[in-house]
Amino acid sequence: MATNILILSAGTRNKVVQAFKKELAHNGKVFATDCSNIGPAIYDADEAIIVPKIKDPFYIDEILGVCKKNNINGVFSLIDPELSLLAENADRFTEAGVTPIVSSYELCETSLDKYRMYEMLVKLGIPTAKCYLSMEDFETAQAAGEVDFPVFVKPRNGSASININAVESKEMLIALFHDFDDLIIQEYMRGQEYGADVYIDLISGKCTDIFLKEKIKMRAGETDKSVSVKDERLFKQIASFVEIVGYRGMIDIDLFYDNATDIWYLSEVNPRFGGGYPHAYACGVNFPRCIINNLNGRENPVNIGDYQEGVYMMKYNELCILPEDKLAK
Repeated sequence: MATNILILSAGTRNKVVQAFKKELAHNGKVFATDCSNIGPAIYDADEAIIVPKIKDPFYIDEILGVCKKNNINGVFSLIDPELSLLAENADRFTEAGVTPIVSSYELCETSLDKYRMYEMLVKLGIPTAKCYLSMEDFETAQAAGEVDFPVFVKPRNGSASININAVESKEMLIALFHDFDDLIIQEYMRGQEYGADVYIDLISGKCTDIFLKEKIKMRAGETDKSVSVKDERLFKQIASFVEIVGYRGMIDIDLFYDNATDIWYLSEVNPRFGGGYPHAYACGVNFPRCIINNLNGRENPVNIGDYQEGVYMMKYNELCILPEDKLAK
């Protein structure tokens, strides 16, 4: 049975596009959108489609039109600002015979709001960095000996590590809160940073795949270099967390491991493909195949940790070169 996939806001994420084309193996097509005709990843799809910006009032109507015209079976986005929009309109896609591959609206909103995520993790008893919404709250906790400098200051709803600052002094903290709105103060996490690519079956709700990587180098909020690792205790903790909370499809989790206390701290959850997912795919952790199975009514078996440790990923630049007359209209 042919399966057609629509990848929204593809941008530069050509490896995800390529993975779906490989897994479909001509038994369906990959369509990719962008609001710019110089978004390179769209040119690796079977068809590149230019759409309005996501803030356009008719954006969802446009995407639904693309779905109907091309008999799309499943749709997902690669950028944070579009996740809640897609989830909010999930019923419209379902009614059109299209499966929106995204977690619930409530979970998307919680995941992308760092303070709401912090509150949820605390409620569930999951170790995480302490967060404070105001300088007053931070100073009260500091006086009680609960936290101290350095701290991270970041936008409550930011992504791609934009405007994240390590702050060493009260003076710098005051300056940031003067210059920017809607900031949070986060306890400085000591220890090694890790990332987990996780798939939760769209049909069964079970966590079927987890790929854990130690982050060696980061750039613009994405993993630039990493190495595959395993931790069975963490696998169980992650599977329990995502199933209890109710995530669906592919998600990306940021974690820290404190060797001194032997504790894993959950930092953030991005309910989409992570920038480092190509590492997992290259190691055989196949989310595109999981998605295609689900779209065809098949549950996926549980294969958590089914990959080789000690496999390194190192990103490097590629180029897409096209004459003007070959650009999408």
